[in-house]
Amino acid sequence: MNKKRFIAWIAAALLLLTAAGCGGTEEANHSAAGKTFVMGDTTFNPENNEPDINPHNDNSGWACIRYGVGETLFRYSDTMEIEPWLAESYEPVDDVTWRIVLRRNVTFTSGRPVDAQAVKECLEHLVAVHKRAAGDLHIASMEADGQVLTIRTTVPVPALPNYLSDPYGCIIDMQAGITSDGMVTATGPYKAVSLVSGDHVDLVKNDAYWNGEPKLDSITIRTISDGDTLTMALQSGEIDAAYGMPYASYPLFQNDEYTISSAATSRTFFVWMNFDSPLMQEEAVRKAISMAIDKQGFVDALLHGNGYPAAGPFPGTFAFGGDAAKAEPYDLEGARRVLDDAGWKDEDGDSVREKDGRRLALRWLTYPSRQELPLLAESAQATLKQIGVAVDIQCTADHNRVKKDRSAWDVYASAMVTAPSGDPQYFFTYCCLDGSDSNTGRYHSDALEELARKMEGTFDPDERGALAAQMAQTILDDHAYVFCSHLKMSMIARKGVVGLAAHPCDFYEITADLDKT
Repeated sequence: MNKKRFIAWIAAALLLLTAAGCGGTEEANHSAAGKTFVMGDTTFNPENNEPDINPHNDNSGWACIRYGVGETLFRYSDTMEIEPWLAESYEPVDDVTWRIVLRRNVTFTSGRPVDAQAVKECLEHLVAVHKRAAGDLHIASMEADGQVLTIRTTVPVPALPNYLSDPYGCIIDMQAGITSDGMVTATGPYKAVSLVSGDHVDLVKNDAYWNGEPKLDSITIRTISDGDTLTMALQSGEIDAAYGMPYASYPLFQNDEYTISSAATSRTFFVWMNFDSPLMQEEAVRKAISMAIDKQGFVDALLHGNGYPAAGPFPGTFAFGGDAAKAEPYDLEGARRVLDDAGWKDEDGDSVREKDGRRLALRWLTYPSRQELPLLAESAQATLKQIGVAVDIQCTADHNRVKKDRSAWDVYASAMVTAPSGDPQYFFTYCCLDGSDSNTGRYHSDALEELARKMEGTFDPDERGALAAQMAQTILDDHAYVFCSHLKMSMIARKGVVGLAAHPCDFYEITADLDKT
C-alpha cells in the first residue's frame, strides 16, 4: 500500500471513530428522530467559496439550494428551460418591468408566509451585500402587493428570470435573520439545525413543506475533500452517497451495490491567464500555452469517460455557440515555432527557454478539492516541458487568498459551471468584463465590452446566442483562457437510496423525493 493510500485509510478510520465517538450523540439524535441520510461532498468548504448556506454570502447559495434548504422563484427543467418554482407565473410588462406572481401555499420554516413583501426584503438585502447579484439584476425599485411583486430595473435585463434562478436567488426570511454561523430560514424540504464551516451541516425535515412530504427525517452533509477518504467512506458504509468522487474511483462502484446518477453539465476545467504577469502579457506566450495543453489526452487518461475536450466556455450541445468556438489545436511543433519567432530560446541548454535574461517558467496555481485539477496541472506540466516551458505547480486549498496576489501566479486553473442559468451572459459577466466580480486575470477587451453591452439589451434568444458566439471567439482569439474539458457530473449512492438525481445545472440534489429504503 502506497503512502497516500495508507494516509487515506487512516483518515477514513478517524472519520468512523468520530461518528462513533464525539459525533455519536449527534448521530444518535438523528437515529432517534427516524430515517437518516449522510452524504459526503468534496466542495462544501471555504476553499470553494461555500463556507455556509447563506445565499447572500459569496457562492454559498450553491450549498443552500443543493441541500434542499433554499428555493428560488424559478428553476430549470431537465432540458434547462425556465419554469416557475416559488413563483406561480411571471411576465415582462415592458423592457425594464417584470411582474411576478407568487404561490399562495408556501411558508418559510419560521412559519411566515412567503408573500411579495418577504421576497422584496430578501432581494433588497441580496443586492445590498452581494456584488455579483447587484450587477446581474440591476434592480431600481420593487413594489409588493400581496402575492404580486413588481421589479423595475435600471436597464433592460432580458435574463432576469435566469438570474433569479441562480443559487444566490434562494428566498430567505430576513425577519428571521441569518445566524452567525451562516444558517438561514428558507422554504425547502429541509432546514438546517447546526453547521460547522468546512466540516458539516445537519438538516431536519420541514414538516410544513409546501411541495410534498420529505421522506427523510434528518440529513448530514459532511465535507470530505480528500478523494481517497471519500471513496473509502462510501465503501465502508459511513456515508450513503457521495458528490465529487474522483473519476479514478468510479470502477469501484460500477456494480449492483451502488447506483450512479450522471448528467452532462457546463462545468468546465479551464485556465485563466494573469494579465498582470509580465510573462502573460506577451501574446506569443499565451498562444503557445494554448497550443501545448493536450485536452484529448487529459480527457482520455484522467477523466475516464466522464468528460470531453472543450473549445470555448460552453459545451457543443448548447445552442449558444458551443460548436462555433475555434480554439488553438494541440500542436507542440506549432507552439515551438510561436516561441521561436517571439525570441524565446534555450540559450543555456537546460531545456527551458529564456529571453532578455528571463526564464520561461510558469507559476501554475490550482486547488485539490476538484479532484482532477491537480492532474490537469501535471498533464500540462509534462506537455509544456516539451516546448521549453517550465511549470511550477502550486496546488493549495488556500488558492482564493493566493490568487488575489496577482504577483504570485501566472496561470490559474479552476472548475466552474459556465452556464448554470441556461443563458450565456452569466459566464462573461462573472469572469471576463471590467466590472466582473471574478475577473481573476484582469483581462480587458474593448470588443468584448461592446458585445456585452449589446447582449444586455437583447431579448431574442437567437440574437443572444450569436452574440455569445462572438464573445467566446473574442476571448479565444486573445488567448485569455484555455478551456480544457467539459464534465459529466455524477452522484454515487449505496443500494437502497432513491430520488438522488444529477441535474444539468448541477444545482438540485437534496429534494423531498430523496429516500433510503
